Amino acid sequence: MSTHDRVEAAFISLIHDYLIRLFVNADKMLLSAGIKKGDNVLEVGCGPGFFTLPAAEIVGEDGYVYANDINPIFIKKVEKKLRKSSTTNAQVMLEDVTKTSLENDSIDVAFFFGVFHNLTSILDEVFTEMHRILKPDGLIAIQKSGKPIEKYLPQITKDGKFEFLEQKERVILFKKK
Repeated sequence: MSTHDRVEAAFISLIHDYLIRLFVNADKMLLSAGIKKGDNVLEVGCGPGFFTLPAAEIVGEDGYVYANDINPIFIKKVEKKLRKSSTTNAQVMLEDVTKTSLENDSIDVAFFFGVFHNLTSILDEVFTEMHRILKPDGLIAIQKSGKPIEKYLPQITKDGKFEFLEQKERVILFKKK
């Protein structure tokens, strides 16, 4: 991993571990995403894990959180948070989100918070994989940020795999068809 990648990871961790809490209520966003007790959830691009532990609390012991990222620095950081909190219903996955090791029809909700803008060049592959792993009527939740995702709506809903459901607060929901 390059020095640039390490510095970028450190900066993102600083923002997520200290500053973002001033502006973002993790529980409120996760509930807006449709996450509930007993769900199996995929967190796409978990970063340093701002949403991971709150998601694990919401799904409870009958649910499970898979925290995905391609950056090994973030994976180690989230693993440390999980160990420190004795969380047993979550695990990290160092893998490409377009080719996960998750089973077909195994996920209730996949959420993309703070990461969607990094995936726009590979959306077809990402949403093909989401369609494979989501249960029937499974949800995709995308955090609306400063960059408009509206221009990607046709790409997300093309081929009839997903339909726009609603926008709750800053979370845009899609349902698997």
